[in-house]
Amino acid sequence: MNKNVFVVGFMLFAIFFGAGNLIFPPKLGAESGLDFWASLSGFVLTGVGLPLLGIIVAAFYKGGYKEVLKKVSPAFSLVFLTAIYLAIGPFFGGPRTAATAYDIAVKPFISGDNMIPQIIFCLIYFAIVLWLSLNPSQMIDRVGAILTPVLLVSLIGLIIRVYFLLQGSEPLAAKPIESPFFNGVIEGYFTLDALAAVAFSVVVLTAIKEKSTPGASLAKQTIYAGLIAAFFLAVIYVALGWIGNHLAFSVEEGQNLGTQILNVSANTAFGEVGRIILGVIVTLACLTTAIGICAAASEYLNDVFPRISYEAYVYAFVLVSFTIANIGLDAVISKSVPVLLILYPITMTVVLMLLINLFTNIPIASYRFALGFVTIISILSVLGKGHLELLDKLPLKSYSMEWILFSLAGIVAGYVWKIVTPGESAVLTRD
Repeated sequence: MNKNVFVVGFMLFAIFFGAGNLIFPPKLGAESGLDFWASLSGFVLTGVGLPLLGIIVAAFYKGGYKEVLKKVSPAFSLVFLTAIYLAIGPFFGGPRTAATAYDIAVKPFISGDNMIPQIIFCLIYFAIVLWLSLNPSQMIDRVGAILTPVLLVSLIGLIIRVYFLLQGSEPLAAKPIESPFFNGVIEGYFTLDALAAVAFSVVVLTAIKEKSTPGASLAKQTIYAGLIAAFFLAVIYVALGWIGNHLAFSVEEGQNLGTQILNVSANTAFGEVGRIILGVIVTLACLTTAIGICAAASEYLNDVFPRISYEAYVYAFVLVSFTIANIGLDAVISKSVPVLLILYPITMTVVLMLLINLFTNIPIASYRFALGFVTIISILSVLGKGHLELLDKLPLKSYSMEWILFSLAGIVAGYVWKIVTPGESAVLTRD
């Protein structure tokens, strides 16, 4: 591997290294107790491995997921990608950046449950998002390029300092988790990175191509870069999880556990100044992320529904995000669970089937059946929870993995359809 591969690898790392994701590993570490490694392994699988696998798979298909899904079903492609952009944009991703920034930078310094400071913070936060999204410039990219290294260096310093302070300590006692590995898998959904990999595959691959050695294979460069990015993401997430697993502190009700751990860690390592600096860096990093996803979601929606202007989508994004952000970080996260339990099985089915297709061509009918079955069972599993007893008896339901058997059944049904329908012989090509 040459120098360019490492440059591309760190660039890919920066794309998926979001400040809003930092709260999940320490929270999982604190809740996992002696099941730490099983829980974090599941988290790394879906929070790190799946997004980077998604980018690697997209490198083999011209036009990324948007074009390849159009070949399966234009209607499905439109609905699925729109749902992803809404999830990572105004409904969950955007509000979470503001709520995370507030919980880390402001909430620790305010006593009581007064919502006025949060409303004022979010008002200023989203006013900046609105202004810069309506006036896009290279400034955002430049600021982001500076903030990511600064945030990374700050975290590394924090991790090393806290590690030496906690060295030799035992994992904190925690209530046993049922199926810790699969619990970690579900926690990894909250990063939203696998959804972002599908939505932004073309943009990411274009950036990789521009940074790569001229004439080099895009797929090979993406694989190498993905392995580098995955390694460093996993190290950061596991290290933050370890801190949460060993750091003793008094839990404050009404505050997100992950942000509490980060604040206590910064204060323990570097005092009040360290906590303030961490809050400022995280806020700025969250802000650049919010601006990026606001612009990207608005551009996509304007592209598929052009009757509404880009500016109108930006205003809508900001209004919705502002409203949701003010319900609080934990509420934003909990409200996202049902949607993620629908979108992630579909996303994993898409990525895994396209991966298999690289080695043996799968009939388009198999994609249609598999994605249809998985979409239906995912929606029923969420909306029918507590109402349809039959769903609770499905294999792997206790692990939220019941969709796997339906995806396999869909693949088989596609091959059967191909046999009984002589005219249906199309397979999915890479071009």
